[in-house]
Amino acid sequence: MKSYGFEKISIVGLGYIGLPTAAMFAARRKKVIGVDVNPCAVDTINAGRIHIVEPELDILVQSVVTKGYLRAVTKPEPADAYVIAVPTPFKGDNHQPDLSFVQAASESIAPLLERGNLVILESTSPVGTTEKMVEWLAAARPDLVFPSEGCEHCDVNVAYCPERVLPGQVVRELVANDRIIGGVTQACSQRAAALYRIFVEGDLLITSARTAEMAKLTENAFRDVNIAFANELSVIAEKLGIDVWELIRLANRHPRVNILQPGCGVGGHCIAVDPWFIVDSAPDEAKLIRCAREVNDNKPKEVIRRVMEARNKVTAERPGMNTSDVCVALLGLTFKPNVDDMRESPAASIARQLMAMPDVQLRLVDPFVTTPPPDLAEAALVSLDDALQEADVVVTLVKHDAFAGLPAKVLSRHTMIDAVGLMQPA
Repeated sequence: MKSYGFEKISIVGLGYIGLPTAAMFAARRKKVIGVDVNPCAVDTINAGRIHIVEPELDILVQSVVTKGYLRAVTKPEPADAYVIAVPTPFKGDNHQPDLSFVQAASESIAPLLERGNLVILESTSPVGTTEKMVEWLAAARPDLVFPSEGCEHCDVNVAYCPERVLPGQVVRELVANDRIIGGVTQACSQRAAALYRIFVEGDLLITSARTAEMAKLTENAFRDVNIAFANELSVIAEKLGIDVWELIRLANRHPRVNILQPGCGVGGHCIAVDPWFIVDSAPDEAKLIRCAREVNDNKPKEVIRRVMEARNKVTAERPGMNTSDVCVALLGLTFKPNVDDMRESPAASIARQLMAMPDVQLRLVDPFVTTPPPDLAEAALVSLDDALQEADVVVTLVKHDAFAGLPAKVLSRHTMIDAVGLMQPA
């Protein structure tokens, strides 16, 4: 593949995807300028440390910073290629995509663009966002020619190249996984592919920008629908007095059935968010995708209902005890096991909703959360041992390895709500 001489690469957004990506380029001895609006994150990275939890990333960042290949700043600097990896949250209460961070990042690099540069959007985005980014760049730099469909000539190449990695395995999967390369034109795709080939060992799959945007959303919507089936099944089984874990084990013995494990909802910035981008783009057509999102968004309410029932059960079994005396321990706050990521976490949502209810005593346990977010700061964050000593009701919300093998003699004193199958056989 032709070399395009990417000697200086700028990564805009140093979060869960941007920082590992910056470290990967830097590990291949490319000069990398990481940009983030958070000065604390910038200072932490420049000190050779990381502000997130991701296995192996701390060693990698320390190495590339020490060797001078990675430097973090709060304002963009000139580079050969710019990779935008900023958040794309919701705005309002109707799950509308908020592209303000993408627009701000685009406009921040626009004054620095030169002929021959490459701009890549990695942020998970609704279909058509890359085209909007081209419009923002073109409006800011009318002196440059930007790509458009059917016109190969341009001064600056633009592409959409989504990440598809699993938190906790990002360092490995960034290198090993196949990568979708969605250029605005074929020439843009070829330049973007050349950039990622610096460290990607998986296949580089060339397509259009719009198809790449939809592919990313489709991957997570597919997973969301499958999880919704398991979560809905768990609610039905609870109503019918059936052990959902045994039910799924038996059903999965069918050679063509593979039901996922239910949980307390769906979290993370991808699966809990991306399907809504499809619904927003095609609200009349995305019926199943919308329904799956609603099923998963409602699962925390079902867990809370069971907590309330458990409190009543405890008071019924212990004369003289009021529901306000019942202590509830929630095991897990992050959106998935063995990470510190709380984005869109259903476990954290359950904690917030219980905190807002009168006379609910809570104990929060999570070995990966050292400081709870401000809206959970009033609840007691305690060790697992302390929680089991104090609690009457224990609710498992995340399958952290640290929770495996909870002592049966201790749990026999508690009313258990196992929302994630932690207590089930392997």
